Amino acid sequence: MQPDPFRLDGEVALITGGGTGLGLGMARALHAAGATVVLVGRREEMVRGAAEALDERADYAAADVTDFASLPALVERVIARHGKVSILLNNAGINFKKLAVDTSVEDFATMLDTHVLAAHALTQAVLPGMLAAGHGSILFTASMTSLIGMPGVVAYSAAKSAYVGMVRALSVEVAGQGVRVNAIAPGWIESPMLRKALDGDPARSNRILQRTPMARFGEPDDIGHAAVYLCSPAAKFVTGVLLPVDGGASQGF
Repeated sequence: MQPDPFRLDGEVALITGGGTGLGLGMARALHAAGATVVLVGRREEMVRGAAEALDERADYAAADVTDFASLPALVERVIARHGKVSILLNNAGINFKKLAVDTSVEDFATMLDTHVLAAHALTQAVLPGMLAAGHGSILFTASMTSLIGMPGVVAYSAAKSAYVGMVRALSVEVAGQGVRVNAIAPGWIESPMLRKALDGDPARSNRILQRTPMARFGEPDDIGHAAVYLCSPAAKFVTGVLLPVDGGASQGF
């Protein structure tokens, strides 16, 4: 047994949506555990600033994950610079609140492109290197909507529920080759996306807190620590898992 199975020394983690919110929380936690982190996002100034704040063992790349054709080259650049990608965090995402009757096909397609197709394209780009090395961890940021029904987010729910199927299929496909695939389902975590969703809607905030047994919002570190666990040797026999980190909300009544 190694001295600290939660360490990630020598690992290189590519984190989409890594410049803010949950992505940055996971990046900080993986970085603190010893990993080199590469933060990917559309806004160069944001991912650059986040990487500079982390200092050594932190890098960034400005990229749009919905530009699928560019993603293999992105992965190749990271590998050329850092030697490998041994951890992939499929975290980039968008959200909007619309009833199903108001959600256009174009709205739905944009959501699926950003979450599902981008995650598939990046996974496809990093898998050959992981399989050749016989080592790797792929982590998806799922959602409470992967577990329970919520009104007004039909496209987001569909995209995040698709992650569950992807994790199941991928995990059994590559488990025998040293690659693990898991997902985290964050509850309501303090982040810019949560603030945007709840601003001006105190009734919704109260409903969330009432259905959360811990009666508070989570913090980005809560997701970060879960990501470290799932990507570390401590979870070397864990694959195909959807881990709720939600203060008990998915179980509460």
